[in-house]
Amino acid sequence: MQIEQLFLYLQSKIHDIMKLKAVFLGILFVLAPIHAFARRVSDVGPQSFHLGMAGYTFVKFDLDKTLAFMRQIDMHYLCVKDFHLPLAADAEQIASFKHKLSEADVCGYAVGPIYMKDVEAVDEAFAYAERVGVDLIVGVPGVWGDSAPRYDVLDRVEQKVKETGIRYAIHLHGPDMPLYPDATSIWNDVKDRDPRLGICLDIGHDLRAGSDPIKDLKRYRKRVFDIHLKDVTEGTKAGHAIELGRGVIDFPRFVRMLRKVGYKGSVSLEYEKDMTDPFIGIAESVGFFKAVMQASH
Repeated sequence: MQIEQLFLYLQSKIHDIMKLKAVFLGILFVLAPIHAFARRVSDVGPQSFHLGMAGYTFVKFDLDKTLAFMRQIDMHYLCVKDFHLPLAADAEQIASFKHKLSEADVCGYAVGPIYMKDVEAVDEAFAYAERVGVDLIVGVPGVWGDSAPRYDVLDRVEQKVKETGIRYAIHLHGPDMPLYPDATSIWNDVKDRDPRLGICLDIGHDLRAGSDPIKDLKRYRKRVFDIHLKDVTEGTKAGHAIELGRGVIDFPRFVRMLRKVGYKGSVSLEYEKDMTDPFIGIAESVGFFKAVMQASH
């Protein structure tokens, strides 16, 4: 009955042949046995980008549970959060962490988001990224509740970017707080700075802030270093997270734009629904997005 209900719901959402093809393939990816249908992104056609997971998705789960589930759904890229690897982690802890990732065939491609209240927090974050061995920090020059960026912090970030060569992608927050609500607000603060300062484009939050994330991807493509993938119920503050394909974002158009601009970073699912039991929704969302990539070739 659940399969029939899912099929009927998805069928009701189809508005063109592209979505029809994506939905049928998505059902196969999600509902069929994993060993038969779960495939890496590279297996659904050539991509300049890779599909990953934003670590915050697993805030309620330890690293072992996170990696076991990623292995089940054939996901291999993770943005590392500090609840899985503390900012103060020493060499032994980092070595153990990396071993677990290697055993699960997972690459920790970046760290963050990391909120930075002062220049000391910037130094700590960049030292952490160097020890972990990543070339990207997803961060915020400020803390939750700030009404404006902390520009002394951003100045220090730029200095550390130049010293270390590590890129820095500012995470946007949508309409829930005034600190970087959309991609344009970030662009305005980085456009005249070192080109390794850029944007973590959260497409759901960007839409909820009244922007068009697909147009913003095109407009700011040279500074988009990371993407948080999510769907929302509507493009207003009242919109909330939902499984990919059930909301209002046009994913075939989004995938076409990723290819058009030659985006080469990670597109990482940040699933913020049912966070104490997110696994079915994550699997559905991953299957849907892989199917869209397959159907849109």
